[in-house]
Order: sequence, then structure tokens, then C-alpha cells
Amino acid sequence: MASDNSDFLDADDPRVTGVTARNLEDPADIDHQALRLMDYKSRRKHLMRAKIEFNVTSMLNRQDFLLRLARALMTFGAPSHRIESQLIAAARILEVEAEFIHLPGVIICSFGDQELGCSETHFIKCGGRLSLGALHKVHVVYRSVVHDEISAKEAGDHLQELLDAPPMYSIFFRCIIAFSLSALICPLAFGGSFLDLWIAGAGAFFLSFLQLCAATKSAIYANVFEITIAIFVSFTARGLSSIRSQIFCYTAISSAGIIGILPGYLILSSSLELASKNIVCGSVKMVYALIYTLFLGFGLQIGSDFYLLFDSQARRRLTDLASTLSSTLQVSGSWTADNNTNNLSLPQNGTWTFSHIISPHAADIIDGCYRPPSSPWFLQPFPAWCAFLIVPVFSLLSSLGNLQPFRSKQLPVMVFISCASYASNKVANHYIFNRSDVVSAIGAFTVGLLGNVYSRKMGGTAFTSMVTGVLFLVPSGLSQAGGITANGNGIDIGGAMIAVTIGITVGLFMSQALVYMFGTRKNAAVFSF
Repeated sequence: MASDNSDFLDADDPRVTGVTARNLEDPADIDHQALRLMDYKSRRKHLMRAKIEFNVTSMLNRQDFLLRLARALMTFGAPSHRIESQLIAAARILEVEAEFIHLPGVIICSFGDQELGCSETHFIKCGGRLSLGALHKVHVVYRSVVHDEISAKEAGDHLQELLDAPPMYSIFFRCIIAFSLSALICPLAFGGSFLDLWIAGAGAFFLSFLQLCAATKSAIYANVFEITIAIFVSFTARGLSSIRSQIFCYTAISSAGIIGILPGYLILSSSLELASKNIVCGSVKMVYALIYTLFLGFGLQIGSDFYLLFDSQARRRLTDLASTLSSTLQVSGSWTADNNTNNLSLPQNGTWTFSHIISPHAADIIDGCYRPPSSPWFLQPFPAWCAFLIVPVFSLLSSLGNLQPFRSKQLPVMVFISCASYASNKVANHYIFNRSDVVSAIGAFTVGLLGNVYSRKMGGTAFTSMVTGVLFLVPSGLSQAGGITANGNGIDIGGAMIAVTIGITVGLFMSQALVYMFGTRKNAAVFSF
């Protein structure tokens, strides 16, 4: 019944768990309560009519639950390669004859009736963003239905409440989280200084405000939102970095300022879909994410060039610096002895050549930023021990930014897995140089191993516990690839992003293959991310 003809089942599929349906009828239904209160003669008299009416009503409730489940999964950012298997598992336990096809942004639900020989098709089209708290609640409702704990009508009401609920956090609070995330990732991954992080955070605050307010209300501006904000951040960063005192770093500010709109999760989910043989969704999302990434890189390049168009002196300084760094100074001449020293080992005349390769000291260039030792402390990169404080705080704020409730049992697990991913990534980068894909694969293997073990041994949700750690690997991997600006060439950002996400995908699949080699649920959906 799956559109990609795959054979894997959802972990809660009744063919795996062996659960049988007992709660197909809603005990709180008024019509059923009225039927139970009838005496034997009245019930026998109205048996046929009651059977037709009640069965139709119950079937409509079950179909309505499946439609709401599909809408909730898409709205709250469920992993798209698992949506079909979860809907099929819910339809099987509810004894609904249904088929589902998932396309990017659309789910086609077809309900059939073998007795009447007809079918009914629904198209569910909606967009959404990742909401970990609501997604966990949807998964709890889904498990309760699949394990036959509540009826479809009651579960449908719960899902509708989740869909109608307002956002968990206010717009101002989410803008503050965006400011903090960019400010923390600036020194952590892109070598920014204490001054750089404030500028990067201010750009992220402005970006988040426009994304939550202007882009959601204007369909015209939403189409050009990403490229305009990339141009603005790059223009500001280039202007500040052109100050002759060199107190700001263009690479750190521009890379950390747009970290909130990077399509890392989109490329990651498309890679997982391609690896799970879901060709249609995976290829469409991959191409869209690549074009989107190229737009961001192009916007950064336009912003930088647009400022240099007005400041001719800054352009001249950059051109001179580039030519100086790539040139070698050579001075040639001849010499003749000016005294009568009789030294047979030295000739009396000859020629000489002096060559000097002009390059900055290796220790002064840190992640593309010029950091001479003579600079004050607020222009120096952060020491290594600061990572022990920044990484847990960044992981906590990243989870809250993805709408995870603060008072939840999974939040400490998410922070721990994210810190483990950064630690493994840092250790791997210490031994493996200039291979962001291999380093990201090692970090993703750690995330997948911890997430799947937590899901199997402690009964948690693997997907929500692993999201923060995986999203942390994207900026960390890009920093190893030269930053988001890709050393001045905005087009190379697409290749850097693909290399990082392919490594993350390989690491996740290796960890899941290792975990699911042991245990009894080998035929369940191993693609739990």
C-alpha cells in the first residue's frame, strides 16, 4: 500500500505488535448509548437501521481521524519517509480500507468500500515547520490508537485541539532565542570574537522577526524573504569588516547571521528519503534545497559586492590583499668585494636573488578571521574551555527554538545527545583534516546510536530526541568546509552543504543498522529519524 513499494513497517504497526482492535466504537457516542438502553424487542425492531447508521457514523469518525493525523504529521514536521507507514498502521488497526500517497506538501488519501465498489479520495495540502512538542503529542495519540487504547473519535478531537492551539512561545521570545543561537554559534563554529557575536545576533533577531511577522502575512514577500535577508546581513557584515581597524570579521558575522534559515533539516530529510528508496519525495526536496542553498550563497555574494560598489577604497584594499597573498617578492642584483681580503673560498664578484613569499602568520588566521596576538581580548577568539559552557546552552536554546516544551522529560536527553554529537565531531576533526563529510558521519553515528538506544531501552521517541543533535552537526560541518560563505565563493555553499548532509545520512544509517541488529523488532521501521 506504500507509494514507494517499500516493505518496512512502522514500529507500532499491528502486524508487528500483534494488537487487535477492541475500541472501534466510541463508548461515549450518544446513539450507541441509546441503543444499549433499548429493550430486546425495540432493539430487534430497529436492528437493521441501527446497524447501517451506526456503522457509517463510526467509519466516518475513523476516516476523519486518519485525515487529521495526516494533516498533523505534515503541519508539525514529521519525518516524511515515515508518514505513509504510520498512516497505514493506523488504518490497519482501525480496519479502514485506505491507501496513502505522500508527495512534497501533499498527502493523497483514498478510502474504498468493497461492498459498494466505490472509493473516496481526499487531498491534504498544508505546510508547516518543525514543532517537537506538538509532534511528540501527535505521536502519543497515534500510539494510543494503534495500541487500541482510545477510540478514533476521541483521538481525532485531541488532534484537532493540537492543530487549533496557538504557538507555544511568543514572537518576541522566539526572536530572543534566534538572537542567542546566532550569538553562541558565532564564536563556537565560525571563530567570531566578542564583538562579532553581537552583530550576528542582531542580524538573526531581525531575520526571525521578519520571518514570523512579515513573511507569514505577505505571500509576495515570502517568496523573496531568504535572499533579501541574506543580502542585508552580508551588506552589513562587509561594511563593518571594511573598517580600517579590522575589529569585525566578515566570515563570522555573515555565516552566523543566517544560521536560522539554513535548509539543513530539509536536505537531511531528503537524503534519508533517497536512502530509503523514496525517489519522488527525496529527489524533489533535494533539488529544492540545493536551489535554496544557492540562493543564500548568491544573496551573500550580492550583499558583499553591493557594498564594495559604493566603497571603492574597500574594494581596492581587498584586491591588493588578494594579490599580495598570492604573489612572491623577488629582488635580484650583483655584488663585488670592496676590500682586498684574500679569501680563496669566496669569489670577488657575483649575483644574488632574494625571494620572499608574503603570507600572514598561520596562527593569526583563525576560521577565516584575522586575529593577531596584539589585539585586545574582545577581538580574540574564545578559548577552548568556553565550549563546555556554550554547547549545552546552545543545545537547550535550539530545542526551545524548535518548540520543545521547557518542562519535559525529553529535554535533558536532547541536550545530552547534542553535546555528545559536538564532542565526537570535535574529536574526529582533531584527527581527520579537511573532510567535513567523514567528520559529520562520525558525529551522526554517535547521535543515532544514543537516540535509538534511548528509544528502545527507555521507551522514548527517537526522532525528537535526535533532532537537536543532528541540526547541531550542520553548522559544525560547514565551519570545517570554510564557513557558509565558502571562502568568498557563494556558489560552493551547495557542495559544502551536500557533503555535510550526506555524511550525516551515512552516520545515521550505520548507527540504526548496528542498533537494530540486536533485539526482536528487526522488521519494524528502522528509519526512525
